[in-house]
Amino acid sequence: MYRIDNGKIKPSKELSEKLVSMIKGNLEFIMIDDQKIVYENALALARKSSEKNKNVLIVEGGPGTGKTVLAINLLVNTTKAGQVSQYVTKNSAPRAVFEAKLTGSFKKSQISNFFSGSGSFIDTKKNLFDVLIVDEAHRLNLKSGMFKNLGENQIKEIISASKCSIFFIDEDQRVTWNDIGESKEIEKLAKEQGATVTRMKLESQFRCNGSDGYLAWLDNTLQIKEIANKTLQGINYDFKVVESPNELKKLIFEKNKENNRARMVAGYCWDWKSKKDKNVNDIVFPEFKFEAKWNLDTDGSLWIISPHSVNEIGCIHTCQGLEVDYIGVIIGADMIFKDEQIITDGLKRSKNDSSIKGYKAMLKINHAEAVRKADLIIKNTYRTLMTRGLKGCYIYCEDKELKNYIEKCLNSTLAF
Repeated sequence: MYRIDNGKIKPSKELSEKLVSMIKGNLEFIMIDDQKIVYENALALARKSSEKNKNVLIVEGGPGTGKTVLAINLLVNTTKAGQVSQYVTKNSAPRAVFEAKLTGSFKKSQISNFFSGSGSFIDTKKNLFDVLIVDEAHRLNLKSGMFKNLGENQIKEIISASKCSIFFIDEDQRVTWNDIGESKEIEKLAKEQGATVTRMKLESQFRCNGSDGYLAWLDNTLQIKEIANKTLQGINYDFKVVESPNELKKLIFEKNKENNRARMVAGYCWDWKSKKDKNVNDIVFPEFKFEAKWNLDTDGSLWIISPHSVNEIGCIHTCQGLEVDYIGVIIGADMIFKDEQIITDGLKRSKNDSSIKGYKAMLKINHAEAVRKADLIIKNTYRTLMTRGLKGCYIYCEDKELKNYIEKCLNSTLAF
C-alpha cells in the first residue's frame, strides 16, 4: 500500500507503443518543415524539465500552420518516453475528434486519460504532470466551471501543474468575451512561477492550399488589418461568393461526396430551437425556402466527422481547431457593409451564444470598449470559420451590400 501510495504513475509500455503505431504513417499526423524544428525543441525542453527547472514553451502560428498535428505528436512521443502528458483544450470539439481518431483498439477510458479540459487543474498538485500540451491556448479563460466561478487563472494553474507546459497560440482566433490567451500574459505568469520561457513561431501554411496570400487577403477584406495582398488573383484556392444558401448547400453536398470532408457553418445569429424541439429548424431564410438545423446533440463535438452531419450547420464552437477540405460559411446579420466599412453588431448574435456574454453589461459601463471588443470577436469568428477549409471556402452573406463588397474584393486592389 505504501509503494502504491507513493509511487509515480507512468504510461504503460504497451499503451505508448500502440499510440505510436497509430500515428505512424497516418498522413493527418505527419510533420514537415518548421514543425519538426519546434517538435525537437519541445521534446528537448520536456526532457530537461524538472520541479526545480520548470519550462514554458509558447508556439505562435496562424491557421493551418500545423499546431494541432504537432501537439498530437508531442503527446504521443512524450508518452513513449515515459512522461505523464496530457493534451489540453478549452474547447471540447478538438479533444473529442482526436480521441475518436486515436481510440482504435483502446478502451475509451484509456485514451480519454490523455485528453483534458483547460479547467481541470484547479486543485492539481504542483508539478504533478511532466508535460501539459495546450492546444488553442488563445481560448483559455480566467475562471473555470459552468458559472466561471472556480479557480484563479487557467494559465497559472496549468503552469503550476506541470514541469513543462507547451502553449500553441493564435491570438487572432480569440472569439469569445472570456478568452484571455495572449503570449505576453502566458510569459508573465510563467516568470512569476520561476519558469524559463522559450518562444517559437510556426510559419509554413498547410491549410488553405498553403496560401499565406488567402489569409492576408482575408485580413484585408474583413478590415481586421491592412496587408499587402488585396487580391486573390493567382492564388490557388477555391473561393466563391454565392447567391443563396441553397447554392451553398448544393456546393458543399457535391464536395462532400468525395470523402466526407465538406461542411456548412454559420455565425451564431440564430437561436438553437431544435435543441428542445427536434421538429423545428433553426437557420431559416423564407425567401429562399431554406431551412436547416444547428448540429445535433447526438453528434456533439464529433459533428465535423459524423457521416451524416453534412445536413446540419456547425458554429465556431464545434469547428475551431479542426479542418475539412471545403467549408461553406453563412454570414449572418452580425456583420454588414455600410458606408465603405464593415460594421459588426453584437446584439444580432443569438441569446444562446455564450461567446459575447458580458457584452450588454459592458455597453452600459464603457460603450466604446464594448463595441471594440465585440467587433474584434465577430471579425475573428468569421476569419476562423473562413479558414477551416484546406481546399476551398464558399460564403453566403445575409447582407447584400456585404456580398457585393466581398465580390469586388475578389479581383480588385481595394484597400480600407
